[in-house]
Amino acid sequence: MSDTLTPSTATASAPPNPNVIVAVLAFAGIVVSLMQTLVIPIVPELPKLLNAPASDTAWAVTATLLAAAVATPIAGRLGDMYGKRRMLLTSLAMLTISSATVALSDSLTPMISGRLLQGLSAGVIPLGLSIMRDELPADRLGASTALMSASLGIGAALGLPIAAFVADNFDWHVLFWASAVMGALALVTVLTLVPESKVRTGGRFDLIGGLGLAGGLVCLLLAISKGADWGWASGTTLGLFAGAVVIFLAWGLLELRTTQPLVDLRTTARPQVLFANLAALAFGFSLFAVQLIVPQILQLPEQTGYGLGEDLLTVGLVLAPQGLIVMFAAPLSSKISQAKGPKITLMIGALIVAGGYALNIFLMSEIWQLILVSCIIGAGIGFAYGALPMLIMGAVPVSETAAANAFNTLLRSIGSSVASAASGVILAQMTTTFAGHALPSENSFKVIMAIGCGAALVALLLASFLPRQRTGATAPGALAQSPATTDAGQKA
Repeated sequence: MSDTLTPSTATASAPPNPNVIVAVLAFAGIVVSLMQTLVIPIVPELPKLLNAPASDTAWAVTATLLAAAVATPIAGRLGDMYGKRRMLLTSLAMLTISSATVALSDSLTPMISGRLLQGLSAGVIPLGLSIMRDELPADRLGASTALMSASLGIGAALGLPIAAFVADNFDWHVLFWASAVMGALALVTVLTLVPESKVRTGGRFDLIGGLGLAGGLVCLLLAISKGADWGWASGTTLGLFAGAVVIFLAWGLLELRTTQPLVDLRTTARPQVLFANLAALAFGFSLFAVQLIVPQILQLPEQTGYGLGEDLLTVGLVLAPQGLIVMFAAPLSSKISQAKGPKITLMIGALIVAGGYALNIFLMSEIWQLILVSCIIGAGIGFAYGALPMLIMGAVPVSETAAANAFNTLLRSIGSSVASAASGVILAQMTTTFAGHALPSENSFKVIMAIGCGAALVALLLASFLPRQRTGATAPGALAQSPATTDAGQKA
């Protein structure tokens, strides 16, 4: 891929304020992650609200998942080519319009259509990370990208109590009107306060590569997310898995032969990028596992002997501190990365997450215990999510920042999808009978906790293979700010 950089035509009358850029971009990231959480409290009620079968209303979640997986890498590549701010504004506009579409819906088709379009806004976080690399001073880059990366966990943790409160006290449409308003606010603030990056690659978009990646992801994630409903041994599920393998193999061969590929697989194969991406996959699993098991333990009847009999609002309040811990861990993560390198930070994060899950196996009988465990895991996630973008940006050319960050974000999402599917299988197979109904057994939750611990230890092992690198003043941000880089682009 050509690394030729061309300056944007946009010019700023005054140097941008780093604090403002960070605040605006982090807010945009939190808004997008909130959008993904808002629907959770009303999922059980959707069949009644939309007068449709539960198998159809489940697409309100699945459609967003599929659209986000497809949109994230494509938005990142388009941002590198045509302007990261431009693609960020497009994503936020899509979020605003789609949220309003869902807010106006009272039937299945507009609801699913709106949720599908909402998923197309998922590129906001990797685009924001890349804008930070281009615009911020080197000494601000570490803490800022850590906060931006952690906004995914912050929004997910804070969204549930907010959504549960609104769903319990107002009409469900209010959830999506709120999403539309926040999306519009993020759009306006980015438009007025965030400059367009001067770093672009230009060139032609790899349409065939985009279609191939989209086809492979849809097959893979559809099989993972719907396999439990269709049957893991059904022809449809197995056919989708086989289709994903065939499509990805063909796509990989095509990308290696393309001069300007959607994903530069040669760059992705560099040890620092490869092991950071594999670690992201494992951490995506660990992040989502705790968000699956804690709500169920809290809501199961007390008479089971291990359930706590709480409502959804309490569930949200229990998980909310995790989002705050993720946010507070971000600057600490940056300081450790500056002193010891992001590899060490990632390994510390993996150890903390593994310890949190190990503790959860023994502490799950009181609300305070679940708060403690979720906060410990949140701290580890904050460390890891702060280190991952620094590892990626430290190993890829400035012209590929958005695409590389988007691919890393995509792998986190795939890890979360695998966690959801694996946990669903375990909870469905390991059951106990209560009042004539089959409920997940206590041991099923402990097995998931053990798997979450194992996934974190796998991330620790993968991180140990990363090259040792210190993140100093000449790290990625310096490359983005380098006058030589800009001059080279202008001469080209």
